[in-house]
Amino acid sequence: MNALKLLACAALAVALCAQAFADEGEDNGNDKPAYKFRGGHINVSVSIDETLKKYDGLYDNLLAEGKRDAAKWNTQAEQDAKKYKDLYRDGHRDDYERGYSERSLILDRYVSVIRGDYVDGHGAHPNHSTDTILWDAQEKKRISIRPFFKETADGGPTMAALAKAIRAALAAEKKSRDIEVKDPDTDEALSAVKPSLTNIGGVALAPSSEAGKSSGLICYFSPYAVGAYVEGDYTVFIPWTAFKDTLSAEGAALFSGERPQSDADKD
Repeated sequence: MNALKLLACAALAVALCAQAFADEGEDNGNDKPAYKFRGGHINVSVSIDETLKKYDGLYDNLLAEGKRDAAKWNTQAEQDAKKYKDLYRDGHRDDYERGYSERSLILDRYVSVIRGDYVDGHGAHPNHSTDTILWDAQEKKRISIRPFFKETADGGPTMAALAKAIRAALAAEKKSRDIEVKDPDTDEALSAVKPSLTNIGGVALAPSSEAGKSSGLICYFSPYAVGAYVEGDYTVFIPWTAFKDTLSAEGAALFSGERPQSDADKD
């Protein structure tokens, strides 16, 4: 097949895929998914809390991400179906569900969003994962927690201090579940927490007893991330006082107060 034919086939495939997604349409009812897709070997449902529409640009940003990931999941399912034909016999489909929900709003500007994924494929059991998104409602874009600290270099003092605090909090949570941890800094499972922004879990800003402020960081870890699947998810809280000396001027203006018990009960 020559190059022109290859390009034509590729263009046709993209067009068909786009049409398939478009045929599903969008449904923005309060109790209905924002987006649904049914492929040859996959069902996808993406739900977004209606409350997130009040932040200009956020809802559309999340919807676009959901559609992009749905397309990736569909491509993977098609590849798997060709490779493992027996697993997809009798019309079997993988089920993917994604949900976006608001976790907190700090300084009427920083919105912490929880992104939860559920997958029922061909594993021994369904699986799920939790991640976070931090949205700057003033700048209308996603950001990281980087601006809140004086420095955030991988292996630097800030990330080292945060990683150490998170490992200690995880160890305490594991012990509360009767899971032995001798040393948080040498435990094999907790070694997944490393001194870098991409290896400290999904991070959200916790509300505070002081209106509009944040009391610290909530770190989310999905099954398998820092322990066996049977251990389930882990959510730990790091109070701002544990890293106050590393805060930038922007961070110092953001963090204050204590975490309300009503918020801790959500973990």
